[in-house]
Amino acid sequence: MAYFSYGLLNVGSVPSYYREVHQAICSRTDERVPLSVFQRVLSRTSLSITVQNQIAEHVNSGDGFLSKVSLYKGLALIALAQQGKPPSPKLLENFIQEFPKPQLGEPRELQSLKMQTVQESPLNLSLALGELLKKDTIKVELIPEKKGLFLKHVEYQVTSERFTVSVYRRYTDFDVFHELLLQRYAYRVVPALPPKRALKGVLTSMSEREFIEGRRRALGRFLNLVARHPVFSEDELVKTFLTFSGSDVQTKLRDACKKLGDEFMTCKYATQAKDYLPADIQSQFSSSRELIKNIHNSFQKLRDRAERMAERSKENATDLLMFGKELSSLGSDESPVPILASCKSPWAALRRSVKGLSVEFSLLSEKAAQQGRREEDDVVEKLNLFLDLLQSYRDLCERHEKGVLHEHQRALQKYGVMKRQILSATVQPKEQVSVEQLESRIVQQENAIQAMELRNYFSLFCLHQESQLIFTYLPITSHILGHNCVPTMTRNVS
Repeated sequence: MAYFSYGLLNVGSVPSYYREVHQAICSRTDERVPLSVFQRVLSRTSLSITVQNQIAEHVNSGDGFLSKVSLYKGLALIALAQQGKPPSPKLLENFIQEFPKPQLGEPRELQSLKMQTVQESPLNLSLALGELLKKDTIKVELIPEKKGLFLKHVEYQVTSERFTVSVYRRYTDFDVFHELLLQRYAYRVVPALPPKRALKGVLTSMSEREFIEGRRRALGRFLNLVARHPVFSEDELVKTFLTFSGSDVQTKLRDACKKLGDEFMTCKYATQAKDYLPADIQSQFSSSRELIKNIHNSFQKLRDRAERMAERSKENATDLLMFGKELSSLGSDESPVPILASCKSPWAALRRSVKGLSVEFSLLSEKAAQQGRREEDDVVEKLNLFLDLLQSYRDLCERHEKGVLHEHQRALQKYGVMKRQILSATVQPKEQVSVEQLESRIVQQENAIQAMELRNYFSLFCLHQESQLIFTYLPITSHILGHNCVPTMTRNVS
């Protein structure tokens, strides 16, 4: 019997079936297995798309390949999931029994999977986090207001690495761009804009300068999420906003939007969306929505704590600097020592030591300030980026329910009323004209319902892709927390 635990998983400790599967699907040049091949293995199972994505996420290293050990972990998770257990690495940590055999068929039957060149379903996003982040990096810098008017006519320099160009934009340009994105992509995650002006009462706790800086950061997050989105990044609207240097970018954007129309009218999969959706799409949507809601709530609390940590570091830097200045002032005091105390007092030597200490405190202050800036930029700002994405997903779910789904239900109700009216007209004969009018209206309503149904399925199609996008971004949090928060907290404790 072959027994092994998650921590001790190695080549010699797995059931022979695992080794046979690896031999059947690994690359010819090395022992790694392409992630695309493993995803085809997952598609042979009876597991739901959600479970398949969870297993792939647990073993995905981010470089497009699985090591031999990662494949073995994936096979173990498949087998356990087929037994009804939720796929989680924790399942493997204290597993003392022999891992079960996944139901995948004979290993030799799997060899054809690495030769397949069939087109992947358009429903699935194949991009990894690294590929998304490489799409573009946008910098938004504040141009100093020459007129000295805060919160009015503030201008920003927007620089795109992808297009290697800088353009100048005002908040109203962002506002129009955001409005048009929502019109064109009502079924996608469109991040919200920060407020144009400080809300009532906000400036009691922050200065106008702090508000403008916070808004600049938020606009940068908005543009980076948009420029890295797998659909938005290829859109003419986005390219126009990031590259057009003419005097009236808003008119240019509106013209582009009129020419393009909304995504349903231009996407080649719009009228076929139903064919690609899994049978349990509604339950998958509900479970994804609930999970993302919980992740959002937890990360809001983490961000709030990270903000406090960064603020404490900045306050600590200020205190250290003031402490050093007081020491410097004390050490620089040239007042003569009284004659009666001069023979016993070590004040002259102590004064020199105090002045030397002031330099040390100045250095400590700078280190604390650097730590505060690092916490703010590397932790708080990146957590805010992820939170902006999560909030836009929740907004999208509300748009789906209050928009196309609600319109579809209303159309069905109206259709039912019309059907009852025409039945009543046939039982109690009325003028022929009114019956013909009702029949014509019913045909129109049936066409409207059909269009609504197609839009509803397309909305679910997009929602499924956007859910995948959230989980594609999720690993960014482990990088933020693992490489920034823990070292910082350790330094604070020590």
